[in-house]
Amino acid sequence: MEDKETLEQITPLLRGDKVLRVRRRRLRRRLRITPDIPGLFRFLKQASTETPLIPLLLALLVLWLLSSWGIYFAERELNGQINSYGYALWWALAAMQTQGANSPGPITALGVTIGSIWSLVSTIAFFGVITTTLYAYFILPKRRPSREIVGALQYNLEQFENLSIDELEVLRDTTVRLVDAQIKGLKQKSSGR
Repeated sequence: MEDKETLEQITPLLRGDKVLRVRRRRLRRRLRITPDIPGLFRFLKQASTETPLIPLLLALLVLWLLSSWGIYFAERELNGQINSYGYALWWALAAMQTQGANSPGPITALGVTIGSIWSLVSTIAFFGVITTTLYAYFILPKRRPSREIVGALQYNLEQFENLSIDELEVLRDTTVRLVDAQIKGLKQKSSGR
């Protein structure tokens, strides 16, 4: 099957300009049935390096283990329900998922205090902070300039003689910032080796 070339109108940067580009019709991609395991690992690697996801998960894990330990030692002799560290871990996990009220929990003042603090902190930490961190990963702009910025710069450079003073100043500032960022990145790479 041949690629068909048609012209597509692009929104011009200046009024009155008519900008056309070749639009090629691409073949449709087939539906993928199997999961993209390498893509999932790339996503997890990027999300863990660009956001504080790993430290937050480790902090949540440590708090879970410590609060379970505190509940177990506060309740082990007085509460027949929480008679093992495993049950204390399970209760703390259920409390984090806001299901702790349905299962028998701590009855001593110290156990209830530790359980209440854990329930509040874990719910906020898990559902708030970690979910927001993953959400922020998708919202954060990529570190490299996007193709639209580069395309707009190329277009403006082609229309260089027709630009106003304000547009030339914006073009200069944007170009200088992009070049400075690229130089800084290259210097950091060369000094890191």
